[in-house]
Amino acid sequence: MIRASLAIVACLGFAASAGAQTVGSSQPATADPAVPRPGTTPCIVQLYSGYTFADFSPKPFTYTPPAACPGPWAKVVLEADFSVTAGRQFDRTAQIAIGHVNVYYGTTAEPSASVSPAWHVERDLTDYSPLFASAQTGEVNLGNLVNSTYTGILHGSARVLFYPPSAAAPAPRAADAVLPLSTAPGGAALLSTGSDVLAATFSLPANVEAAYLDVIPQSQSSDEFWYTCVPDDAANVVFSCGGTAFREAEVTVDGQPAGVAPVYPWIYTGGIDPLLWRPIPGVQTFNFLPYRVDLTPFAGLLSNGQPHQVGVSVYNANHYFLVAANLLLFQDHGSAQVTGAVTRNTLGAVPAPAVQEDLTTAADGTVTGTISTREQRSFELAGYVDTSHGRVETTVRQALSFSNQQSFLVSNTQYVQKIDQGTEIESSVDTKGPHSTAHSEKHLSYPLTLDYSFLANDDGSGAQTTSIDQEFNSQEALGGNAVDSGLNRVANVVKTADTLLFNASGAVTGYQDRDSSQSYIGRGSGGACYSKQVTSANGVVTGVVDGQGCGNRDH
Repeated sequence: MIRASLAIVACLGFAASAGAQTVGSSQPATADPAVPRPGTTPCIVQLYSGYTFADFSPKPFTYTPPAACPGPWAKVVLEADFSVTAGRQFDRTAQIAIGHVNVYYGTTAEPSASVSPAWHVERDLTDYSPLFASAQTGEVNLGNLVNSTYTGILHGSARVLFYPPSAAAPAPRAADAVLPLSTAPGGAALLSTGSDVLAATFSLPANVEAAYLDVIPQSQSSDEFWYTCVPDDAANVVFSCGGTAFREAEVTVDGQPAGVAPVYPWIYTGGIDPLLWRPIPGVQTFNFLPYRVDLTPFAGLLSNGQPHQVGVSVYNANHYFLVAANLLLFQDHGSAQVTGAVTRNTLGAVPAPAVQEDLTTAADGTVTGTISTREQRSFELAGYVDTSHGRVETTVRQALSFSNQQSFLVSNTQYVQKIDQGTEIESSVDTKGPHSTAHSEKHLSYPLTLDYSFLANDDGSGAQTTSIDQEFNSQEALGGNAVDSGLNRVANVVKTADTLLFNASGAVTGYQDRDSSQSYIGRGSGGACYSKQVTSANGVVTGVVDGQGCGNRDH
């Protein structure tokens, strides 16, 4: 019986923070934990070192398996380091792929005239172990424009660490195959509209016992701030983007609905006001977490010897989304052929969100009012597969709720937009085999509040005030034979605020009331706990507190 879920936290413990945080520093600072490691000595494979990113050409590298550490591995960890020289530069999208499989996705820090940011990211790739069994090519895709105006040059290195198993840390069950949906550089494809589909047709093994799709839907260009968007008829009235404030990734198998991947409202380091994200970036800004869609009810269908197409689209995509997706297959090692079928699928096409507009235009042209966008649905997917160890039945149930409430005040001298958004995902998976059953539950929530105000003074000067609270919350319970085996929790919260001051020419003259914080608390099923809080003011770290959320206070 196979169960696989995206490892937000380790079940057995937590590692220290992924990067150093120093009081008084202007360097990027996050509270995120590092990937937990076993006690064995790893073999290290350098993917690339000292690469320079000053144009839009993907940079190739060659991967070679570690001869001294043949698989299986207790843990496989990607480590990447980035930096950008002081000057002016946009935030950029960074992707690393091996054999077209995306193994890292994130965005970069923006520099200033006096600060050259450097940051470190990690990703647990143990589930992707078969990807590393053979030599192959890869590339890092980090497009960057460098000229007399945009002077910041990006640099980077990356490596993979392979930890041999031991009695204390045996090798876990990893996927038997990892297949990319996109062969584009970095493993991501551009979806400009809601009708565009990232799709790949596979001739799959005939003994697929379980299947999952890791999806990263990144908003770009006109859709970068999709959570600020409104219906098309109101877009010009409140000077916002159209398409409503609802986006969602839809997964299909052979064109039929097969799963949903909610879109996280990532905010990049140039978003709205770059000073908001110096030195503390937004939630996952440097290191996106993929959303794992359980396709196991389709395992029997995928094993029938026919080609099958797996696709991803983004509902309401409005120029545009970049989407990476990897298909993970777990095979029945005791049989060359399995049979099965999908027995229930209540997931239809996504219904149009419910929108309510209440806008009023006064005689002087001032617009006030609210716009709400809501989407709510639930579905069930069930299927079975007859394996070498008997029939295994899988039922996936999911309930999703999305709400975006916006209020506006738009006049000749003032623009105010307040957003209160929430995404809730309740999932459960029941697996029944000949001799055992398993039940898992997961709850994800993505709260976002954003208050934005621009006030123009009589002399032409002005002030832009922004405050943002952004969260990623996860709670996962795993059980077998109706016995709860523990609960994993994560609460990742970033709060930031700033007021930018402008002169009559529109140039920034200063800022005030600038502060931010990140709090990360993770609890594992074995009682392990990780907690860190980082605070900043005026662009420098002012405090680092470890352990407070775990019931004790460290200095």
